[in-house]
Amino acid sequence: MMTSRRKERLVALIVLATLLFTPPLLLVTERLGPGALTLYVFLVWAAVIGLAAWLLEGGRRE
Repeated sequence: MMTSRRKERLVALIVLATLLFTPPLLLVTERLGPGALTLYVFLVWAAVIGLAAWLLEGGRRE
């Protein structure tokens, strides 16, 4: 069962991911160069997945 602290952290991660994928921020990265948008999207996507895995798996102490 998930603790309330873990739930709060997951909600914060969802809010952070939503902010990082907002159109204004994507437009700013698109202006940096031809491959910047693709690189940004994949790096942020990987970071969100990594943080989610760390939050969900890291707290288990059995």
